[in-house]
Amino acid sequence: MQAVEVKSFLEEKLPGTRVEVEGEGCNFQLNVISDELAALSPVKRQQQIYAHLNPWIADGSIHAVTMKFFSSAAWAERT
Repeated sequence: MQAVEVKSFLEEKLPGTRVEVEGEGCNFQLNVISDELAALSPVKRQQQIYAHLNPWIADGSIHAVTMKFFSSAAWAERT
């Protein structure tokens, strides 16, 4: 599994969301930039991502995922 695959898949499934992915193989770190997701509780945010990644987790393509969530404004302040 490549980071670019995870990025394009999640951005397709979550319109209006930008995803920066680091890692390779089966371990990934996600920076998720979305005003919509940033407004949700931490658990709800993760549920939105895992709902799409679960098939890859179930078949072992993805083993570990860490996530950080940012609003567009918060992400802009970082860069």
